[in-house]
Amino acid sequence: MLDLCNVQEVKALLARHGFHFSKSKGQNFLIASWVPRQIAEDSGVDEQTGVLEVGPGIGPLTQQLCLRAGKVTAVEVDLTLKPILAETLGEFENLELLWKDVMKVDIAQLVKEQFPGLKPMACANLPYYITSPVLTALLEAKCFSAVTVMVQKEVALRMAAKPGSGDYSAFTVFCNYYATPELLFDVPPSCFIPQPKVMSAVVQLKVRPEPPCHIVSEEMFFRVVRASFAQRRKTLQNGLASGFPNLGKEKIGQILTDCGLSPTVRGETLDIETFAKIANTIASL
Repeated sequence: MLDLCNVQEVKALLARHGFHFSKSKGQNFLIASWVPRQIAEDSGVDEQTGVLEVGPGIGPLTQQLCLRAGKVTAVEVDLTLKPILAETLGEFENLELLWKDVMKVDIAQLVKEQFPGLKPMACANLPYYITSPVLTALLEAKCFSAVTVMVQKEVALRMAAKPGSGDYSAFTVFCNYYATPELLFDVPPSCFIPQPKVMSAVVQLKVRPEPPCHIVSEEMFFRVVRASFAQRRKTLQNGLASGFPNLGKEKIGQILTDCGLSPTVRGETLDIETFAKIANTIASL
C-alpha cells in the first residue's frame, strides 16, 4: 500500500502524473498519517458500514476507510485524479469510485443503490469553499447515521456553538436540527501540502432519527431561523418583521409575546425549541 502521507512519495506520485494543485478546487492534501487514521477510527465505521466519501483527493482517508468498512463509495469531481487514484487505490475490492459532482447527485438514491444491507455513513475532508453546501446536502439526504468531516476550525466551532455565543449562527441551528455535532480534534496547517492558512478540525455529526422537537413546517422553521440571523445585533422583532413583511412589526411583537418572549430579545440567544415555537405559531396563522 502506497504511503500517501509521505511527502517524498506524494511529490513523486504527483510529478509522475503531471498533477498540479488547483486553488479553485481548494486542494490541500494530507501528509500526516495519524490524521486519516484517526478520522477513520473516530468515525466508527466497521464491516457493517457503507461509507460515502466526498472528495478523496489522492486517497489517504479512502485507504483507511477501505481497511475498516464493508464498502466505500468515493465521489470525486476532478478527473485529473483518475490515473492517480487508479494507482493509489487499485488494490481495494470494496471501493467504488464515482467521477461526479456530489452537488449534482441524488445522495439518498445513491446510498440506496450503493449500500444495500449496510449502515450508511458519510466521511470527508471537505474543501473550505464548499463546506456548507456539501454538509447541507449530506444532512438533508436523511440517510446517514453519522457524518464525519474535516473542515475549517472556524466552521467547526460554528457547528457546535451554543446559543448566545459569538459563533452561534443559522448554520449552527441547521446542523443541530439534523444532528448532534461533536468536535473531535484539531488538525494544524503543517499536516497538509500546500499548507492552508488556517487551522482545521474534525467534527462528527451524529444524525438524529427525528427532529429535536415538534415542528409543523420545516420550511417555515428555517425561514424563521434565517430571518432571525439575517441582521445580527438587531432585535428579533425587527429581524422577523423584515423576513415576514406581510405580518408587520406589531403582529410579530404579539407573536413573540404569545411565545413568552420579549420583543427586544435577539435571535442569536434562542435555542431550537424556541425557534420552533415561533415558527409553529406563524404557521398556524
